[in-house]
Amino acid sequence: MKKGLLIVNTGTGKGKTTASLGTLIRAWGHGMKVVMIQFIKHENAHFGEIKAARKIGIPWYITGAGFVKAGGDPIEAIEKAEKGWSLAQEIISSGEYDVVVLDEFTYPLHYGWLDTKKVLSWIEENKPEGMHLIITGRYAPEELIEMADLVNEITSIKHPFEKRIKAQIGIEY
Repeated sequence: MKKGLLIVNTGTGKGKTTASLGTLIRAWGHGMKVVMIQFIKHENAHFGEIKAARKIGIPWYITGAGFVKAGGDPIEAIEKAEKGWSLAQEIISSGEYDVVVLDEFTYPLHYGWLDTKKVLSWIEENKPEGMHLIITGRYAPEELIEMADLVNEITSIKHPFEKRIKAQIGIEY
C-alpha cells in the first residue's frame, strides 16, 4: 500500500535536519519531487546543505528569523513563522511534491507562535494521501507524535561543544 507518511524527527540530539536531508536526497534520487522549508534558520544562512540543494535543483525556502534569545522579542519570529506556514500550506495543498520537509517546524508549535491543533487539523484535512511530510525539531508536541506514522527521537550522548570544540564546517553547517 502506498501511503504518504507523516514523519517526525525530534529530540535533543544533533541530526534531525541531517536525517530529513538523507530522506530528501534518497527520494530525489528516485526521481521524486522534493522541497525543504526551514522555519528557524535566518534567511541569510548559507549552510553547505543549502548550497548543495540549490546546485542540484532542490527547492529550498528559508522562512525564519534565527533563534530568539531568552528574553528577546519574538514578534519577527512569529511573523516569519506565520508566513512560512502559509507557504507550507500552499506547497502541501498544491500536490506537486512527493516529499515535503518542514525543518524546525516544532519550534513555532512549541512556543505557541502557531496553533498546534489548527496546524494538525489542517494537515490531516489537506495533505495529499501519497505525500510524505517530514517535520523536524526539538519539543515535538504530543499531538504531533500521536498523529505521526514514524517518530525518531534523536538524543545527545556526547557533543564536541562539551569539550569547547567549535562547530565544524561540513559537519554542523
